[in-house]
Amino acid sequence: QVQLVESGGGLVQAGGSMRLSCAASQSIFTINVMGWYRQAPGKQRELVAQITSGGSTTYADSVKGRFTISRDGAKKPVYLQMNNLKPEDTAVYYCHQSSSVWGESWGQGTQVTVSS
Repeated sequence: QVQLVESGGGLVQAGGSMRLSCAASQSIFTINVMGWYRQAPGKQRELVAQITSGGSTTYADSVKGRFTISRDGAKKPVYLQMNNLKPEDTAVYYCHQSSSVWGESWGQGTQVTVSS
């Protein structure tokens, strides 16, 4: 199984930036897809961004041009760089991975709050 540990959440003003990190206990090259989801109060969890083992990325329309998902290497964290944050980005952000070797797992979540 893959354990995911997130860090980097907190409070930021609108227009500011923040970077989230997700460290996986296994090499990301044994993981098919890693991504970030978010869930705001009263709303369903939604995909924010994801990156495949081949480096392909996908973004929600609401974050395109503002957020960037990236990774540095096999045992390094996956990052979500968030720029020009808006109050509607406020949510609990969850790291997720899906692997044909290890199955699927979620991180514990990290709160991101954007003040207006």
